[in-house]
Amino acid sequence: MEFKLSTDKTPAGDQPKAIEALVSGIEKGMTHQTLLGVTGSGKTFTAANVIQHVQKPTLVIAHNKTLAAQLAQEYRDFFPENAVHYFVSYYDYYQPEAYMPVSDTYIEKEAQINEEIDRLRHASTQALLTREDVIIVASVSCIYGLGSPAQYEKVHKKIEKGFKTNRAEMLRTLVSMYFERTNADLTPGHFRAVGNTVEIMPTNERVIYRLGFSGDAVSAITKIDAVSRAIIDEPEVFYLFPAKHFVTPEDERERAMKEIKMLLDEQLAKFKKEGKLLEAERLKRRTEHDLALIREVGYCNGVENYSRHFDGRDAGEAPYTLLDYFPHTKDGKPDFLTIIDESHVTVPQLGGMYAGDRSRKKTLVEHGFRLPSAVDNRPLNFEEFEKRVGQMIFTSATPGTYEEEESQQTVEQVIRPTGLVDPLIDMRPIVEKDEYPGQVQDFINEAEKVIKGGARVLVTTLTKKMAEDLSDFLSERGLKAEYIHSDIKTIDRIEILTKFRKGEFDCLVGVNLLREGLDLPEVELVAILDADKEGFLRSETSLIQTIGRAARNVSGRVVLYADEMTGSLEKAIGETNRRRELQLAYNREHNITPQTIAKEIKDITAELRTEHQETVHTLLTVDAELYKKNPKKVLKEKRQQMDDAVKILDFETAAIIRDEIAALEGMGEK
Repeated sequence: MEFKLSTDKTPAGDQPKAIEALVSGIEKGMTHQTLLGVTGSGKTFTAANVIQHVQKPTLVIAHNKTLAAQLAQEYRDFFPENAVHYFVSYYDYYQPEAYMPVSDTYIEKEAQINEEIDRLRHASTQALLTREDVIIVASVSCIYGLGSPAQYEKVHKKIEKGFKTNRAEMLRTLVSMYFERTNADLTPGHFRAVGNTVEIMPTNERVIYRLGFSGDAVSAITKIDAVSRAIIDEPEVFYLFPAKHFVTPEDERERAMKEIKMLLDEQLAKFKKEGKLLEAERLKRRTEHDLALIREVGYCNGVENYSRHFDGRDAGEAPYTLLDYFPHTKDGKPDFLTIIDESHVTVPQLGGMYAGDRSRKKTLVEHGFRLPSAVDNRPLNFEEFEKRVGQMIFTSATPGTYEEEESQQTVEQVIRPTGLVDPLIDMRPIVEKDEYPGQVQDFINEAEKVIKGGARVLVTTLTKKMAEDLSDFLSERGLKAEYIHSDIKTIDRIEILTKFRKGEFDCLVGVNLLREGLDLPEVELVAILDADKEGFLRSETSLIQTIGRAARNVSGRVVLYADEMTGSLEKAIGETNRRRELQLAYNREHNITPQTIAKEIKDITAELRTEHQETVHTLLTVDAELYKKNPKKVLKEKRQQMDDAVKILDFETAAIIRDEIAALEGMGEK
C-alpha cells in the first residue's frame, strides 16, 4: 500500500512552502535538512505531507516516551490506512548492572518489563519485514541492540490451510521459535494445546490463532478475540514470527559457545598474569554458570552481554538495531526517511548514550564481572547512527549547533495557519516587592483567574522535589493540581496529561517534561518560577520551548518570575517578540482572526496497558464516583467480591479486584 494522508486539513501559512522545500531537498539527495518550526505551526502535519510525497518508510525519533506516544497517535490520525507503530524501551523500571570499585559495591541488573510495550516492539519489527507503508515512532531505544533481522525473518513461519505438519511437530516448532507453553490464559508469546488443536497468541497482536489438524496437515485456522472468545475471522493464512528478537539457530549457538569459552580462557590467562586472582575466579564462576544455562535452556540472565558471539560480530562491530529492520538498497544504503523531532534535545541524547554505557561496561570487565565482549552489547555511537539512517529532517523551534552546521538547507515555518501569535510575556519579581506578593502567591492569584474562566495552567520548577512540594501546596490552597516528572512511569505520565486536557484537574506542575512537543491547547497560562537561574532548565532554548506551551491558545500568556534580566531571558524574550510581530503582520495582511487550536482528546494509554490493567482501569472508571460518596461501603463490597472469586478458584478475577481495591485506597490517600 502507498502512504495515504487522510485529513480534511490543507497546508496553510508557511506549511506549503516548507513542504515544497523539504520534498525538493529529498529529491535532490540532501542528507540533512532542518524544519525550523515555531510551536503550534504544525510541524507534524508538514512532516506527514512530506512522507506522503516521498512514499518511503519513515522513522520518527522523539526524545522521550511521552512525546513519542503523542506523535504516534498524531501519525495514526493522519495515516489510518497505513502501519504506524510505537517503539520505545520496554522497561518500566531498569537498574543496569554496575560495579563501584571505591566502595567495592556490585549492583545486579534489575528490570521490570512492560509486556504490552514489548508487544508493540514486535509489532514494529514485523511490520517493517512484511510491508512498505510503515511509520515507526521511536525513542532513542532504537539505537540499542535488538538481534539480527535476517535471523528473525528467517525463523518466521507462513502458516496456511493445508500446511504440512501435525500437532506434535507444531508444538516443537513453537518451542524452537521461543514460544512458551502454558495451561493458563494465553499472553503474547505463549501457546497451549487443547485436544487436537493448538492455540497461539503472537507477540504482536492481542488475538488468539487456533489451529485445527487433520492427519499431517493444518485443516482450519480461526482468529479469536482474546477476551470475549468471539470468532473474528477464519483466515486462509497468517505469518508467525519468533517470540523474541534475539534468535540463534542451534549450529550458531554451538559456535558462539566455543567463542565464549576461548575468550574466557584468554581473559583468565590475562588476569593471572597480572596477579588478579580474585577477578579471575569471579569471571570463571560467572561465565561457566552462564554457559551451562545456555547449553541447557538456551538463555541465561544477562545473555545480551554475549550478543556479539551469537550475532557472529567482530570485536568493536556495531550491534544490530531497529535501524537494520528498515529497507536498504541493493548496495546496502538506507532507503528510508528519518525525522528527528525536537532535534535540539534528541540529537545530543543520541550522541550521549554510547560513552556512558561503555564506561560502565569497562569497569565490569576490568574487575572480572564480565567478558571483554560485554562492551559490544551497547548502543550505537553517533557516527554509526549517521551511517545507518536515511535522509534526515530535523524539526525544532530552536535547532542546535549540529543541525545548523550539518543541514544543507534550513526551512522556516514561523507563520501558523491558525493565526495564533506567540504569547505575551510578563516579568515579575521572585521575592515580595511593591504590589507583587512573591512568585508562589502571585502565581496562585493568576492561576485562580485562569481556572475560573475554564482554562488550564502550567507551572515549571527547577527540581522534582520542588514540583512535588508545590503540587501539594497548591492542593492545600484549593487548586486541583498534579505533578509530572521523569520518575513517573511512562503510562502514568500519558494518563496524567490526558486527565489534564480533559479538565479532571486544572494545574500541572513539572520540571523538564513540560517543554518540547507537548500539545496542550487548553493551557492559557504558563508560569516559569526562578526564571533567572541560569542553567540547562533556564537556557535560551529551554525558555523558548517552555514559553511555546502557551502558543496554542488564543489567550495564551507567560509569566516569568525573575529578579534580574539574564542573557538567556533577554534572547528568549527577543526571539518570542520577533516571531510574534511576524505573525501579527501576516494576520493583518490576510485579515485572519486567531483561533485556539481544537484538538480531540484521546486516551493513548489504552494500547499500552495489559489486558489485566485495562480491566482494572475500566472498573475504576465505573466505581470511582461511588467510592467518593461512600468509601467504606465500596471497599467492603469489593473485598467480598474478591473473597467470593477465590472460593470458586477464579484467581484472575480476584487479582483484578485486588488491584482495583489498591487503586481506590490510593485515591483515598490523595
